[in-house]
Amino acid sequence: MIKSHKQLTASLLVSAALAVCLGVISPQPAAAASLSSSSSVTASAATAIIESSVRLRITPSTSGTVLTYLKEGEIVTILEKTNSYWYKVRTATGTVGYTSTGEQYISLISGNGGGSGTVTPVPTTPATPSQGNTIESVIAAGMKYLGTPYEFGSSRSNTNTFDCSDFIRQMFLDAANFKLPADSRQQGDWVKQKGTAVTNISALKRGDLMFFMDYKGSSASAYAGIDKSTARISHVAIYLGNGQILHTYSVASGGVRVDNLSASWMNRFLFGGSVIR
Repeated sequence: MIKSHKQLTASLLVSAALAVCLGVISPQPAAAASLSSSSSVTASAATAIIESSVRLRITPSTSGTVLTYLKEGEIVTILEKTNSYWYKVRTATGTVGYTSTGEQYISLISGNGGGSGTVTPVPTTPATPSQGNTIESVIAAGMKYLGTPYEFGSSRSNTNTFDCSDFIRQMFLDAANFKLPADSRQQGDWVKQKGTAVTNISALKRGDLMFFMDYKGSSASAYAGIDKSTARISHVAIYLGNGQILHTYSVASGGVRVDNLSASWMNRFLFGGSVIR
């Protein structure tokens, strides 16, 4: 009986090894197995802002190897809350690691701006193939203009210079032969009329337009009490995903550029939405 049991066990082990070799079963690394058993309380990815410089480690431990330092104002995607002390996050450049959950280091993005609290998960419904292709074409068209000088009230008849709304308009004209309204307020009205407007940054999708109010100061308190539903739009950008935007906003900034969604930009955010439906 014992001999038969040993023979059966040996047979099962040989079969399992053969399945792995043939690719029927994928072996699971020890690190992945450990991760799957962690106490994850964040089922969907959410967005957060780094409040002060903090280490990003390869494992959820203070003895873990440091991958890099997350800088103040950097936007990250929270993949899970491993436990009370560690978030698993992905940076805008795609690096994945673990960082502290301490409020002095990181704040979840909620509503119209920064701050800790409950985050609405990023929608997981993908764009249709045709939508996705068009969005990527629009973004690629915009990237070709990186470094193009900024000019307030730029001519809509050439691409020598851009202001923010002229640049957005040109991207869609080049890639989709679609002519958006000429200024940012009209573009914002257009998005609202199409019924795609959202006020939660974490609900934005790659390719959505983002609309901002006037700069009032670098701190969140400078925007306290402002009714953002009626605030005047003064800037528009296109969202690239992973906390990055493509836009142009001043001569001093160097013209068309890619920026991280810093706390300053997030404090000014009013709403965003899709042009491609």
